[in-house]
Amino acid sequence: MKRVWFFLLLAASFMFSNPGYSLANDKTNDPTLENHQILIASLTEEDGVNDPLEAINRSIFKFNEFILNLLLRPISDVYNDNLPAVFRVGVKNFLSNLTIPISVANHLLQGKPDEALRSVGRLMANTIVGIGGLVDVAEELGSPGRKEDFGQTLSVWGVDEGIYLVLPIFGPSNPCDLVGKFIVDPYFNATGNWISNTNKNSIDWSLKATGGVSEYAGVVNELSQIKKTSIDYYAAIRSLYRQKRKSEISNGEQIELPAIPDLGYELSPNVFSKRTLATTD
Repeated sequence: MKRVWFFLLLAASFMFSNPGYSLANDKTNDPTLENHQILIASLTEEDGVNDPLEAINRSIFKFNEFILNLLLRPISDVYNDNLPAVFRVGVKNFLSNLTIPISVANHLLQGKPDEALRSVGRLMANTIVGIGGLVDVAEELGSPGRKEDFGQTLSVWGVDEGIYLVLPIFGPSNPCDLVGKFIVDPYFNATGNWISNTNKNSIDWSLKATGGVSEYAGVVNELSQIKKTSIDYYAAIRSLYRQKRKSEISNGEQIELPAIPDLGYELSPNVFSKRTLATTD
């Protein structure tokens, strides 16, 4: 029975240790956000057109929500209520630091050697001075991170994102992100490669579980607000995911996004939109 619950926890954690559910800049559950209305950009006709598998996607979305409600929401409440913010930020920084080699490789593939070099500098500063990445020293020195993945690289090369997908366990995606996450980016994951080569599977599962709890705990309140204020929660998440990816590809320069905090892995928008969601799929 314990193995079943551990598997479910890992499954739920996968949902928030990947780009699919990352929505905006993490403010570590800033209590003032609870008094703010969650502002979501209005959906467009393109959202419906780009979702030909909507019936299947909605079924998978409901399954994923069941797992989240069963495990990650109560665990996140305990995590947020019992651990100080400085600890939660340290965990987030440490896990984010481990992904920098992926960004370095994709910066190079996108023809951005300066960004790649800056990311290498961030990795060295945070690892050496920041106590293994627990402290984001580089950002405090004026060098914020810009995370890249192969899904973004494909889009930079001109590959269309394709249809919208909701994956069991892994959540929102598209064909570009699917190829990047499961085929290419793992080759650039230095920590993952070390774990695979040394058969440290327990470390791998621990990192995934910790990453999932950390990511979800940082956005649980915001997701709850989106769910309360959205006419169609599925459509709201779909719209946010697609806009998030467009913002990442353009480095946040060409797309309006809602004023919600980032989960950490991929998005760093500022406050742009002041339109509330009015979904009519």
